[in-house]
Amino acid sequence: MKKFFRILLILIMFIVLVYVTNITSIPDSIILLQGENLNLKTILGINFSDSSGETIEAVASDTQKISNKVGKLDLSLNLGSFSLKDITVNVIPNTVVIPGGEAIGLRLYTSGVLVVGMSEIVGTDNKTYSPYKESGIKEGDMIVKVDDESVTCTSDLISKVNECNGKKVEITYIRDGNNYTTEMLPTKTEENEYKLGLWVRDAATGVGTITYYDPQSKMFGALGHGILDVDTNQLIDIAKGEVITSKIISIIKGEKGSPGEVQGSIDNGKVIGEVYKNTNFGIYGKLTNTDFIENGTELEVMPRDEVKTGKASIICTLDDNKREEYEIEIERVYTATNRSNKNMIIKVTDERLLEKTGGIIQGMSGSPIIQDGKFVGAVTHVMVNNPEKGYGIFADTMLKQMKEVEDN
Repeated sequence: MKKFFRILLILIMFIVLVYVTNITSIPDSIILLQGENLNLKTILGINFSDSSGETIEAVASDTQKISNKVGKLDLSLNLGSFSLKDITVNVIPNTVVIPGGEAIGLRLYTSGVLVVGMSEIVGTDNKTYSPYKESGIKEGDMIVKVDDESVTCTSDLISKVNECNGKKVEITYIRDGNNYTTEMLPTKTEENEYKLGLWVRDAATGVGTITYYDPQSKMFGALGHGILDVDTNQLIDIAKGEVITSKIISIIKGEKGSPGEVQGSIDNGKVIGEVYKNTNFGIYGKLTNTDFIENGTELEVMPRDEVKTGKASIICTLDDNKREEYEIEIERVYTATNRSNKNMIIKVTDERLLEKTGGIIQGMSGSPIIQDGKFVGAVTHVMVNNPEKGYGIFADTMLKQMKEVEDN
């Protein structure tokens, strides 16, 4: 009998865990394109209701009554007749965008200074010290304050640490979105400077491809994936950024096991926009000058449910510094993926592009994908073992992310 109750208890705990996991996986805020289904996975007993109390199926054609109306709708997530949490659905209208394909430079500034390494310091007594050793700080942490004073760049950190005069300093840093505070005793060097032994960075630069911009708001999306720090491999939390015109210098052709690269320069470029957010689904901001985008033809955005396998094309800028359209094949489509930037598998079929690059190479991320005269999405990654193939992100994913950035 005890064994039976033990098994029953484990079964009940497992069921509770399944329900809790399902409920917590459903976001508090959802953005839909007009006409798109709600398409949320729920389990037995979980349902949604609108303000009138009418039950709404999560995956069914009758959810069109939600997404055919532009604007915000408040829903309740229920277990039977019990309300568990409120959900806001924001339906954005079908829109047109102007696809990009131009190479751009990006200069991103962090919201503090990013710790990218550590090293021992030689003091005035010729002994080595590690001020960071017991602090708890590690690579990837973002230092935002010293002695309760804001740190916005590397020079800020250096000057504030040098003001310590041999006393401990209080360091405030961010890790995984949470604030932490610790103390460190800077080491005085023979150069009469105080140091913490931390290697830090306050900016990052790179070259990529602009995907599209909204001709009404001038908001843009680029890359289709986020920019990671080269040392910590973490998404860079930025305070601001700039979009800069770029010139392609050379192309390194991709080969199996060795991804190629578009090498560009922003040294003589001019600032043409602002970057607001670096996300897992791309870089977003606002253009202040759209003259550099050639042939600004407006295209409708294709909802993910209409994307199909078969012929398509991408637009990108290569060694001639001109936008060109190249043929590709969409081999697979994953319509259910909402939290990934790998929604499609694509293959380059255009002999011209294969001759130039070997397929998809670094720097082509963000190249817009076009199918049946509509904007489908953007190139995001190359398959290292087969550079002819890569991944793409849905256009609706990027538009939703842009809307979140715009609203904030």
